[in-house]
Amino acid sequence: MADMRAFREAVTLRAAGGSEEPGEPVRELAARLSVRTAVLLEGLSDAAAVDALAERRGLDLESEGICVLPMGGAMSVGRFARLLGPSPGLGLHLTGLCDEGERRFYARALAGATPTAGPGEGQGQPQRFFVCSADLEDELIRTLGVARVEEIVRAQGDLRALQTFQQQPAQQGRTARQQLRRFLGTKKGRKIHYGRALVEALEPDRVPAPLDGLFGELPVGL
Repeated sequence: MADMRAFREAVTLRAAGGSEEPGEPVRELAARLSVRTAVLLEGLSDAAAVDALAERRGLDLESEGICVLPMGGAMSVGRFARLLGPSPGLGLHLTGLCDEGERRFYARALAGATPTAGPGEGQGQPQRFFVCSADLEDELIRTLGVARVEEIVRAQGDLRALQTFQQQPAQQGRTARQQLRRFLGTKKGRKIHYGRALVEALEPDRVPAPLDGLFGELPVGL
């Protein structure tokens, strides 16, 4: 039975220039799953954070036809937007989250994916995306505060590893927030793990603005 994972895998393969076989073509999967929105994210840690916030808010994104799609890097966004956006793409609503340094890739790709107005409608509006000041991890650390993030690191059993990392010569002169952000990227899978853990620690009314804005863009309950 087709599910959103199959759709993500098919889209990723097609965007990379691969064949759609074996399995159903992307367009058929989209129709079967009633996909109407794609959330274009740079990587798996961003997807973990988005999924965690959806769970906290009691949202089943897949049942709403929303596909959370990590692309493996912001420079791929143009290929995904062409595949998923207006004709000859699938005609999906596109949105996403990116780092400040990757803004230009998203701006170019999603400006080119502006929906065409139908008969009797106004001009299509640009697809909206949301920008983190550095990256999503930095946004989460600033929102939670250094002390709270260190508590989470301790609870996850990584405090000794953090302290060892902070003693490295390259970390001297950096702020505690900068050190924490760097630490999250020092081990494979750590950013993904903490993408979820940090979101789960947020107060409901204190969500980083780019992440909160992204959820405000999602057509849930419509």
